[in-house]
Amino acid sequence: MNVLDEIVADQLRTDLPELAAGDTVRVSAKVIEGTRERIQVFEGIVMRLRGGGITRSITVRRIASGVGVERTFKVNSPRIERIEVMRHGQVRRAQLYFLRKRVGKAATLRERRPKAQAAGVAAAGSKTKARGSKAKATAAKTETSGSTAAKAEASGASGGQASGQTPDSKA
Repeated sequence: MNVLDEIVADQLRTDLPELAAGDTVRVSAKVIEGTRERIQVFEGIVMRLRGGGITRSITVRRIASGVGVERTFKVNSPRIERIEVMRHGQVRRAQLYFLRKRVGKAATLRERRPKAQAAGVAAAGSKTKARGSKAKATAAKTETSGSTAAKAEASGASGGQASGQTPDSKA
């Protein structure tokens, strides 16, 4: 390990929560105004995570007075007091630029369920319970039509006899 790696290892923070795109976070950053220093809280949705190690950064977006505001924070910076995860959003992308075009309720994300809860719900219910009412009706129709087809097949043999053909005479 060279000198540079040792310096970088000293600068890395260990008190950070696990972050992912779509999470709603509250970032407390130190702001210096003249001779005074205060902590400014910025709460919003994590749009993207970039870099790794000491260069790791997050871009957080929020709507302030009807205007979208994005700030990029260096996660390992000493200017960051703390990062709190308020909720985990369910997203399918690594970078959420599509949120820039959305306004109001359309810009909200569904909350991700804990894995233990999602697995417990799936294991407790059967396939018929998981399906909707329309799917249940279709499944019920398929079951009844299957027995109707068996009846028609049985009556088809007797129907052939009614047309003048006997089982022995195959023309």
